[in-house]
Amino acid sequence: MSQSVQELIAEAGERGLAASALACLDRCLPLLGPAPDDLLRPLWRCVAEGGADWAGRLGEVRAALEETDDADSAVLVRKMLGAAPSEWDGAALRAWASGCSLTALELHEQLGGGPLVDAEERRQVQILEFLADTPSDGPPAGLRPVLEVSAEGRRVLRAVVSRRERGA
Repeated sequence: MSQSVQELIAEAGERGLAASALACLDRCLPLLGPAPDDLLRPLWRCVAEGGADWAGRLGEVRAALEETDDADSAVLVRKMLGAAPSEWDGAALRAWASGCSLTALELHEQLGGGPLVDAEERRQVQILEFLADTPSDGPPAGLRPVLEVSAEGRRVLRAVVSRRERGA
């Protein structure tokens, strides 16, 4: 039987924690309106490099997010990024990953309930399980499956947001 998201977060290393939180944030980008898909690229690069220049790259992304939508869901997405620790520290990254997980699930619940939430939870588990099997000093290409899962979730959420806008 698969472990829960919170159990996997409790066991994850720094790289897995940062990638897990970042993937949750990445999948919620459609809630920011027309935010570019590569908005988080500096942070993904940092995760691939084991935390190199985390604070600097975090500042870049936060500055870029200031120019996005102010809808209620966008505020929650900005809070996810705002909660990111400035230091590449296991305890702080664990708290961030846990908070991002819960916020992403809450946002998916608001947008579509059951099936959407279940799919988001499966993606979170899939990413954490993959990262648990990947050495933290492995090559940056080791994050490719994480990025693919995240991109799939972003496409799903973008479709839900689009459908809601057309129906409103």
